[in-house]
Amino acid sequence: MTRTRPLALVLAALVGAAAAFALDSLLAMRGVAVLVPPASLAVALVLIGVVVLALAWPVRRAAAGERRIDPFYATRAVVLAKASALAGALLAGGAAGILLYLLTRAVVPLGSTLAAGGTVVAAVLLVSAALVAEHWCALPPDDPTEETPA
Repeated sequence: MTRTRPLALVLAALVGAAAAFALDSLLAMRGVAVLVPPASLAVALVLIGVVVLALAWPVRRAAAGERRIDPFYATRAVVLAKASALAGALLAGGAAGILLYLLTRAVVPLGSTLAAGGTVVAAVLLVSAALVAEHWCALPPDDPTEETPA
């Protein structure tokens, strides 16, 4: 499995930002309340990042040769890390789009702005934790002193 590419994370963040900004603009034009992420979302994203790291830790120990681990567990851990990185980038972009929309208003609602900003920070923390977990799940390089068969 290849590592998560930075371009995929940037594209996910851009799609999330554009979609959230457009949706909030559309809702405001219709006179409906705009979307604002709850503060509990930021807490949940940080907790998900901690869980992803905790699940990848045994794989890191196994990759270092300290103990053996079920290969299916390792596969699940790396897939969860990759999915968390992409979802975190999408949510970071979405929260950034909402934050940008809120900051362009004539009257900036402080509570909503803080909640959106906290969600951006928490989503970036999730992406960082997922990328670290993905790195932990990588196998070490082959021994360079061994001769390769020709």
